Amino acid sequence: MSTSLRPEDLVKRAAAIGSYYGFSSLASLTSKKTASRAPYPDGVNPETLDPTAREVVGFLKHVRDANLTPPLGQPLFIWHTNAAPGRPAPKQIIIQFHALGTERAIADAVLMRAVRAFMQDLTKDELTLRINSMGDKETRSRFSRELGTFFRKHGPILPEACVTSAKNDVFEAAELLATIDAGSLPAPTDHLSEASRKHFEGVIEYLEASDTAYELAPELLSKGPSWTETAFEIKGGGSLNAWGSRYNELSRPFFSTPMPGVGAVIRITTDVRDTLPALKPASSPRFVFVHIGDEAKRESMKMADTLRKARIPLTQSIGIESLTEQMRQAEITNPPYLLIMGRKEALERSVILRHRASYTETFIPLDSLVDHLKGVA
Repeated sequence: MSTSLRPEDLVKRAAAIGSYYGFSSLASLTSKKTASRAPYPDGVNPETLDPTAREVVGFLKHVRDANLTPPLGQPLFIWHTNAAPGRPAPKQIIIQFHALGTERAIADAVLMRAVRAFMQDLTKDELTLRINSMGDKETRSRFSRELGTFFRKHGPILPEACVTSAKNDVFEAAELLATIDAGSLPAPTDHLSEASRKHFEGVIEYLEASDTAYELAPELLSKGPSWTETAFEIKGGGSLNAWGSRYNELSRPFFSTPMPGVGAVIRITTDVRDTLPALKPASSPRFVFVHIGDEAKRESMKMADTLRKARIPLTQSIGIESLTEQMRQAEITNPPYLLIMGRKEALERSVILRHRASYTETFIPLDSLVDHLKGVA
């Protein structure tokens, strides 16, 4: 994708979108830390990886070097860019969004919505979210055998380039065939393990519960063995805008314990090569949204877009389960107001507005929330 937007604008938009969905910039998290700058772990050679995996392992190295390993139950939602303050912008600006340290399907769904919101803000296009699942290592092995059988059985009627490719890499052959005749390919979701099936169903449930439009794309295959479980792309204007997946295998060498993660990479070619100025620290939002339970978290995903479009300054930590930890994060942010939603409020479609200085609380129906918050913002 090409744009004439200035690099500073791109970074500001990523920061603004990230705030509503609970993504912090990697630069802000590492600004006061001394990086170790250790080499890549044994067995990790970026040059042998596909371009998207190469960007992700670079991000993982930054996280490891800064000792940002997320503690148990407190996943990190981070956005990152290769556009650095004080340097001319690269010709291709990379924006990444990641949820690190959680296997829960809600992380996949929140990531998809945040990336989609960023791309919509950037392009003003109608975007299409397409999703699939390649499953875990067990699923991938099973699907590999199925693809091998498929290419042997149908070789005489398939394009010669696909048959030749299948002799070396059935997944590469399948990706090639998907660009020619996607309908003839077997679907990886027909071969999911029980754990992978449940995860994919969970992702779909969160997307549907949060009114996130999507298309199932059986022909959307992950780019090599670096990727597991959910794969997705967001398309607009006829070009691929963003691609993402879970990458549990990629993250394994960087941490002492298994570190599940899901991420997306957006590539933007810009016609402007400005030097990126140091961005001013974002002002503290007036509202922090805390939520308890899946029902509330689903509502919070929808509310992020609604409040963003209404320009209500808000942040939240959707991926953190613990109310105590969410409140601790809110204390650090120190907003004048909290928005609080539990299961009861989610089912009643209401939210509690707490004024932190006076401890007064007001119950507000969601239908009138925007108008009410504008009155106190």
